[in-house]
Amino acid sequence: METVTHDDLTDARTRDTGTTDAGTTAGPAEVTARWRAAAAATGAGDRAAAERAVRAAYRAAGLAEPAAVRWFGSPLAAAEAALELRAAGAESVREAVRTRPWEEARRRAVDLVGPAGWARHWALTGGELGPVTTPLADRVRNALLDRLAPEADGEADTAVAADARARRTTVRLALLDAVRGQHDAPWFAAFEAAGASIDAVGPLAELAGQVGWWWPYREVALLSERPTALHRDEAGRLDRADGPALEYADGFALHAWRGMPVPPEFLAGLAGVTAERIRTEENAELRRVLLEHYGYERYLADSGAEPVHRDETGVLWRIVLPDDEPVVMVEVVNSTPEPDGTYRTYWLRVPPSTRTARAGVAWTFGISESAYRPQRET
Repeated sequence: METVTHDDLTDARTRDTGTTDAGTTAGPAEVTARWRAAAAATGAGDRAAAERAVRAAYRAAGLAEPAAVRWFGSPLAAAEAALELRAAGAESVREAVRTRPWEEARRRAVDLVGPAGWARHWALTGGELGPVTTPLADRVRNALLDRLAPEADGEADTAVAADARARRTTVRLALLDAVRGQHDAPWFAAFEAAGASIDAVGPLAELAGQVGWWWPYREVALLSERPTALHRDEAGRLDRADGPALEYADGFALHAWRGMPVPPEFLAGLAGVTAERIRTEENAELRRVLLEHYGYERYLADSGAEPVHRDETGVLWRIVLPDDEPVVMVEVVNSTPEPDGTYRTYWLRVPPSTRTARAGVAWTFGISESAYRPQRET
């Protein structure tokens, strides 16, 4: 993927509020597109540029430059180092380096676009990136928390459970020290498009074009590399059936199928899944993944399912699953023939309470069964 540098990220201003040094303009769409690329960038960034940006960020915050900048292959390794620093009494300077400049830049952006225009401005910039980038950052955070401080087993004794809770609190505090680097892209897009990229935010923007998560402490800055691979579906969710959906150079990885976290060994067994394997899967969420991968139509045939209702709109099928709500689907045939003269069959997932095929089809259009009276089907 494209690597976006600080020069790229600070060249533009919105066509409504400002111009670049060269006198050219860039609208919210262009700015947002570049930050979308930065948020999804993979592979090693420019370490020398990143270290210069770190030191500039400290100076802009009125702090002495860190005595050391340490690199890690993933946010997991960096978080482990942050825990060690906190245990040794290290002082986080995130408030000065990131929080205060952020608040100033946000105030300036609102002033530039106007309080009434802020909602629309955000919708065109950060609001475009947030629905994909924020859940990804949250997935990383939750994975770090679970790896570094697993929750106690439900049968653990009181002392063990108390220790587990204390450990999770400690890890949460260390994660609050982190700056999310490339995953802060929604805010950088909003600041830049409003012309509010103040001096103190500039180094942070450069860092976001080169690194993943990082931790600023008074004497040392901990920087993690960006992932080496990122796989997402058309909705922007982590998704990969044959390996990690998000992977880092040191082996830290997240596995997911259409956004849902799954164990690595679970994915390894997808190729040989059977209808019986689906039926006997005890975890309801994993059973849904197996069903999606196997295919509803195939499962209906292989499991011996029978239709529960049939009318001129289609056929209603119900798959009863143990300890889970049933899967109810309407089988419909497209009334428009394909170029080869055949008619394509579609499977529409509908609510479990659906009792007729017509009601199911009507639900997909957001109307009641009685209101569904198409004059012509296409």
